[in-house]
Amino acid sequence: MKKLVLKAFVLILMTMVLVSCGSYYKVTEPSSDKTYYTKDIDSKKEGAILFTDEATGSEITLQNSQVTKIDKDEFKAGTTPPKEE
Repeated sequence: MKKLVLKAFVLILMTMVLVSCGSYYKVTEPSSDKTYYTKDIDSKKEGAILFTDEATGSEITLQNSQVTKIDKDEFKAGTTPPKEE
């Protein structure tokens, strides 16, 4: 019984680690140089991408974009508003 509980605990712990290790993306629209940050991107059949901008919460669809996978620190830097003095 103890082995079963231990296995269940390890499985839950591994799942939590995998969920917390999400992907982060910087999306740039070349025509305007507008930059967005997101954790998830959906590709559409027409070649467009759909995502939620982390800074505004807006759902964005872009036909032409450059997507770069980034690390958590760069994601936080891009989504954290600057401090006011």
